[in-house]
Amino acid sequence: MFELKTLFLFLATALAEIVGCYLPYLWLKRDGSAWLLVPAAASLALFAWLLTLHPTDAGRTYAAYGGVYVSVAVLWLWAVDGVRPTAWDMAGSLLALTGMAIIMFGPRHA
Repeated sequence: MFELKTLFLFLATALAEIVGCYLPYLWLKRDGSAWLLVPAAASLALFAWLLTLHPTDAGRTYAAYGGVYVSVAVLWLWAVDGVRPTAWDMAGSLLALTGMAIIMFGPRHA
């Protein structure tokens, strides 16, 4: 159960970060409204708060989170940008998720 909760928390964290960065991108690169910065700031604040909910040391959380972020970004590429991931994108995502699992769920020795 711990593993599933951790994975869902990482997914929510990654989504909050990506939304918080994507909205300013729309404003700057795609002539979106400056009002996009308001939900972007809220999303990035949510991202920072979600990071504090992870049950392990900050450094380990950040390292493992990177693997989930990579995978969610590739899914975002497909779902939002409409670009189908390549086999290399998928392989990299799998490798990143494997790294996350090793970091978060590997045995701990004092």
